[in-house]
Formats: sequence, C-alpha cells, structure tokens
Amino acid sequence: MRLDKWLWAARFFKTRKLAVEAINGGKVHLNGQRTKPGKEIHNGSRLRIHKGSLEWEVEVKVLPNQRRPASEAALFYEEDEESIKKRQRLAAELRDQRIAAGAQQAQTEKPSKRNRRMIHRFTRKPE
Repeated sequence: MRLDKWLWAARFFKTRKLAVEAINGGKVHLNGQRTKPGKEIHNGSRLRIHKGSLEWEVEVKVLPNQRRPASEAALFYEEDEESIKKRQRLAAELRDQRIAAGAQQAQTEKPSKRNRRMIHRFTRKPE
C-alpha cells in the first residue's frame, strides 16, 4: 500500500493531498529515512509523523482496503509508549500556555459597558 494512502486511511491527514505535502516536506519518515508518497509500506514498518507541534512514532499493523471510521483507524497502527507520553506532556504544556494567555488577555481587554460605568462612578469627583 502507498504511504500517502495509508496516512489518509489511518486518519493522520484529512486528505491525501495533505499527506503528500507532509511527506514531500520531510514531516514523515519511514524506517528512519525521508521517503516519497508512493513508497510501499508493509506490516511492521516504522513511521515518525510530525504534524504541527505534535509527533507520533508508530508501527504499521494493518493495511486497510478502504478508509474506515476513526475508531477503527486507530487499530491500523501501534504507537510507542514514549511517543504517547511526550505528546500528552506537550498537550498539557500548550493547554497551560493558552490558559495563561487567556488570563493576560482578560486583564488587558477593554472594559465592558457595565465596568466603564463602575469606573466612572468610582473616579467621578463629588459635586
């Protein structure tokens, strides 16, 4: 089976075109080496897939005849334990960064109409 077709069937990429672009861009390595989209893969092939800031290290288990639902697609490969832990740790860090950025944004955003009225009441000089 072609590498780009397997990546699409295993639902790592939404379209085969995106899979081809990732492979050509060096984001997918087959058995530790850069490869081409038409390269044949077999059961037991090892893949390292970079997508955004995430990285998977998987071993091919099944070569499907057609694209299946995501619940079944997860059975097409087996991911390394270290890869799972690294991805979960990175996801937690990104989540913490988003929360911190949200707190900073909340402090720097414009006051609402209600808040502006409260500020004016507080700062207004008594007559």
